[in-house]
Amino acid sequence: MDEKMSLTDEIKRRRTFAIISHPDAGKTTLTEKLLLYGGAIHLAGSIKSRKTARHAVSDWMEIEKQRGISVTSSVLQFDYDGCRINILDTPGHQDFSEDTYRTLMAADSAVMIIDAAKGVEAQTKKLFKVCKERGIPIFTFVNKLDRFGKAPLDLMDEIENILGIRSYPMNWPIGTDGNYLGVYDRRRDCAELFAADASHGQEERISETFAMDDASMHERVGNEAYQNLLDDITLLNEAGEGFDLAKITSGELTPMFFGSAMTNFGVKNFLEEYIRLAPPPSPRKTSVGEIDPASCDFSAFVFKIQANMNPAHRDRLAFIRICSGKFERNMQVWHERSGKAIKLKEPQQFLAQDRQIVETAYPGDIVGLFDPGVFGIGDTLTAENNKFAFADFPVFPPEKFARVSAKDTMKRKQFAKGIEELTQEGAIQLFRQAGAGTDNFVVGAVGQLQFEVLEYRLKNEYGADIILNPLPFETARYLRFPDGREVTPAALKGIDRGMFVTDRRDNPVLLVANEWALGWIRENNPDLLLKEEPF
Repeated sequence: MDEKMSLTDEIKRRRTFAIISHPDAGKTTLTEKLLLYGGAIHLAGSIKSRKTARHAVSDWMEIEKQRGISVTSSVLQFDYDGCRINILDTPGHQDFSEDTYRTLMAADSAVMIIDAAKGVEAQTKKLFKVCKERGIPIFTFVNKLDRFGKAPLDLMDEIENILGIRSYPMNWPIGTDGNYLGVYDRRRDCAELFAADASHGQEERISETFAMDDASMHERVGNEAYQNLLDDITLLNEAGEGFDLAKITSGELTPMFFGSAMTNFGVKNFLEEYIRLAPPPSPRKTSVGEIDPASCDFSAFVFKIQANMNPAHRDRLAFIRICSGKFERNMQVWHERSGKAIKLKEPQQFLAQDRQIVETAYPGDIVGLFDPGVFGIGDTLTAENNKFAFADFPVFPPEKFARVSAKDTMKRKQFAKGIEELTQEGAIQLFRQAGAGTDNFVVGAVGQLQFEVLEYRLKNEYGADIILNPLPFETARYLRFPDGREVTPAALKGIDRGMFVTDRRDNPVLLVANEWALGWIRENNPDLLLKEEPF
């Protein structure tokens, strides 16, 4: 009974969330500042400050430091106010949306960052849609309040009209556009005014809290800003959405926060309110129904694989999200895909590249496991006495293709290993064309930037320069005949307009230039089944 209570208590104090946004909305910077307030780092680095050696803790890959963008998900953990926070920092660039979609599968909630000047942008809409479909709670942080931007009420309208979700501002900015002095906390009915930012965002921002009728607060913000604040509060209370925790938990209402990650304005207020409102780990769907986190039987799934996080060791890690039971170092579990029992060795938890060995972990936690090549994305791990599979991960068809081969034939082994490992990570999708040779691959990607990262990583992590030749295809379809007969190029008509390839599991795939070419294939093969993902 004591162990059951202990497990329940550990689950209640977990908060696991992914941060989503359009590129350059400040996602990695906010991650840094949450770590700063959580005590995980003592000085926040900025990915914009090229003159110093400091870079964002969560951007660990060399190409990310050079380009100033995140191209892979980082997993970060820290404790704050009795809670254990697991942050899944995701790539903002649309070319890496697959990685973000997979990461969202491991999150219990999402933090959506919106640039105060730009409002709701294209990539934000795509990522929001995935969160909405999964019904996970979404918390909105309106960032860059230190610059000129859209009016707070206009941003509220934009969220409702573009994303189709109502918002409830938890705080409200005090001051005028680009010159905000603090935030009004609606729940506590008080104002938090910030001191000048002397550290350029590298240290916690000093603030003072005032009652709304405090004359010194009135004097400090000035008559105009004070009256504007009172008017806005009245409007929000009378015409705005009411606070409803049930709607927040079901993803129907988003709590909205205003601040500036760069200058630490409103970050602490956001963190504390997020911990208070966000849900702990919840039940997950499986092949045998929902699994409760408080079940004593261990279960987890692999949502990310990353090679060469430590270039000196050439290691490979599989990241698992624990869904139920207690994780213990060196425990033996059932690996559903292989049908074998395996031991979970060298479990680690992270602050970006900094890592420590984990003895125990609980539902909601993210653990990295040493991977000798046995894990794949979406794999289920369970107790040996309670076998099942978690729901399948979504598969996203690539839209860009290229033929890739090693520039130096003496580097074929390094090239083949690199291609294989980066495919298992989910960085690219790998195909083979019959008769093209064992060292000649076709790779698929969602966007062009993935090819650039592939080329960079093969050269810098595996020592293999490559020749990359773009192919004129933008559409991929898996093929099957209803009667079960084998799908081969000879069995198909009119495929001279496309390319017949097989994926890593030998499933037949047809690459074509566009939907018109796809229609031609359908017309010539009326009994052929075509699908965006494997049958």
